[in-house]
Amino acid sequence: MPILAMIHTVPALPARLEPLAAQAMPGWSFAHTVDESLLSETIRAGTLTEATRERLAARVRDAAADADAVLVTCSTLGEAVDALRPSTPVPLFRIDRGMVEEAVRRARRIGVLATLSTTLEPTGRLIEATAAATGREVTLLAQLCEGAFAHLAAGDRATHDRRVREAFEEVAPQVDLVVLAQASMADALPATARAGGTVLTSPELGIAAVAATLTGRT
Repeated sequence: MPILAMIHTVPALPARLEPLAAQAMPGWSFAHTVDESLLSETIRAGTLTEATRERLAARVRDAAADADAVLVTCSTLGEAVDALRPSTPVPLFRIDRGMVEEAVRRARRIGVLATLSTTLEPTGRLIEATAAATGREVTLLAQLCEGAFAHLAAGDRATHDRRVREAFEEVAPQVDLVVLAQASMADALPATARAGGTVLTSPELGIAAVAATLTGRT
């Protein structure tokens, strides 16, 4: 049975993502590694340091040795994932690419919300690069949900979600759709908002993109 290895920086994500992957990729099994330091050290430094890039590379190498594909579920690490792809012997994915590709297909005015500045900027760059590669023009309205991640890290999910909702309510009227840049934000908005089609999150779309590549399932 083929294996998809997932590398996480948030402990809650294995339980969030494995059911989605199991549904999208029947016949596959899943292995999980959680390394919170990859994110915490990036937050502390304010950027992806060379030491963090090297540690991520080691994590990817270890995962690839026993798996048929690797998925990194932290959007903050996305640009480092892209840099590692040519040297990785199995397919290597970042969780946010499927979401961004869908956003660029569907909208010209895109709002981007993140709870970390270290995610907000690379997500914006990915949207702009994806749009340029497909010949589309987009405008971005990016907003940081101030303090939200600190509350999440402290176990205060309610305040995290409230900060995300407040930012969404400010940005949504000004754009065609809103992208929640981190997988940890995916359930912060009420189901009614997510069902309206104007909010995109990375877990479902990210897994769908991986499944489409690895299994041909769309």
